Amino acid sequence: LENAQQLVLVCGRGEEYLLREGAASLAVLRDASLVVGLDGCIKAVGQADVIRNQFSGATFERIIDCSGKCVLPGLVDAHTHPVWAGDRVHEFAMKLAGASYMEIHQAGGGIHFTVEHTRKATEEELFNTFKHRLERMRRAGSTLVECKSGYGLNLETELKMLRVIERAKQSMDIGISSTYCGAHSVPKGKTATEATDDIINNHLPKLKELKLSGEIHVNNIDVFCEKGVFDLDSTRRILQAGKEMGLQINFHGDELHPMKSAELGAELGAQAISHLEEVSDEGIMAMARAKCAAVLLPTTAYMLRLKQPQARKMLEEGVVVALGSDFNPNAYCFSMPMVMHLACVNMKMSMNEALAAATINAAYALGKSDTHGSIETGKQGDLLIINSSRWEHLIYQFGGHEALIDYVIVKGKVIYQNERCGTMSSY
Repeated sequence: LENAQQLVLVCGRGEEYLLREGAASLAVLRDASLVVGLDGCIKAVGQADVIRNQFSGATFERIIDCSGKCVLPGLVDAHTHPVWAGDRVHEFAMKLAGASYMEIHQAGGGIHFTVEHTRKATEEELFNTFKHRLERMRRAGSTLVECKSGYGLNLETELKMLRVIERAKQSMDIGISSTYCGAHSVPKGKTATEATDDIINNHLPKLKELKLSGEIHVNNIDVFCEKGVFDLDSTRRILQAGKEMGLQINFHGDELHPMKSAELGAELGAQAISHLEEVSDEGIMAMARAKCAAVLLPTTAYMLRLKQPQARKMLEEGVVVALGSDFNPNAYCFSMPMVMHLACVNMKMSMNEALAAATINAAYALGKSDTHGSIETGKQGDLLIINSSRWEHLIYQFGGHEALIDYVIVKGKVIYQNERCGTMSSY
């Protein structure tokens, strides 16, 4: 990639994550180029003339002129629920009329509605819709996505969802971090204690067996720790069991009610906790000390009209703040640029903080910031080229990513090229 007006490295010194102070001065080069090798890793980053001289004898499969454009790291979506059947567009009208999340849930809607449809769907049907959703995420600039199960709530359907995620991992040009979320809700006919026992005694041993045989590779374990769903004790038992079989702890906490989820996550060594709209001050400090990432989801608070997560307080206390779209039937958003915009407007993050949260810090929340999330030599060549002379347009233009994004690149391979690339102004 040659002659970029701006090359946004995000961080250039091997940082695992950026705190508030680090995000304040993102590493940006002007008139710069970068080289990705045939192995898909970044070989060199620097001033255009220096790179030209350094590689004067090399031949390239492809050269892209980025004059007047910006190159950024591929975006990382740290929280999604993209495998399911049966949309919930009818519930949107109920929400607009004032129904709360838990009221819809108790009326047989919400997660249970999706569970019913997902159980009936074939693996092929689920894969085809999942693939389509991942393609839309890629076109919006996401090159690494966390993908959860959780609309099965029985072993058979959870495994069906995880097989679908595994198939996409093997067949699609996009990074996937897979999460077992069998404790997304308490199945009908069971108590939370019975569901917890079933997960620990049946689900997790089967996952371990499939992991050893190489059939399914799960990265994270998730629980919806919430009043009326899984309490703190059940959450602790499931997360601890997952940790003991080598899964990263990455769970839903303190969303609708203060549950002391953040304190529990810090104690258990969680990699990340999502939501945190109702987190306590003690929980924020515990997460900062434990370097446990906070995955904030501005779409969820926006759609459910909840109070926004306290992003500013978390940043000031030294928490690693990451972002996710929370794509699911309740918050139907594929676009991390729109998530960053909402984070800036509704959660009062700066554009620098939002970009760090959607790149290096989101990668850290998935345990992948050694390979993803910034433009550094040795890291995977996951990149975004936007048709603008300033990178901030990616956040500033609300919903404008379709005209802005010219190329999305994964491991040095162009996986999306805007058909109107070079013929259209993005302003």
